[in-house]
Amino acid sequence: MDDRALMEDLLLVTKGVCDLYMHGTIESSTPNVQTTFTDSLNDSLTMQSEIYKAMEQRGWYKTEPADVTKVKQTYNKFTTSQPWQ
Repeated sequence: MDDRALMEDLLLVTKGVCDLYMHGTIESSTPNVQTTFTDSLNDSLTMQSEIYKAMEQRGWYKTEPADVTKVKQTYNKFTTSQPWQ
């Protein structure tokens, strides 16, 4: 397994861990458990960010700028239609 594949796997696993910790935080029934999940989530988010930055620096994770028109359309869609009001 080469470095790129290894880092892709690490990023994927880390994202999954973040998802699990987020759900654990949301579903926590006591402050102590919630704090533990929240701390773990923050640590995992930091790790995910570091892996992403390392991959980006090597050209292994490329992103494209968002289309401004699409961003504005999406923004308008969610700011003008609020079904709960």
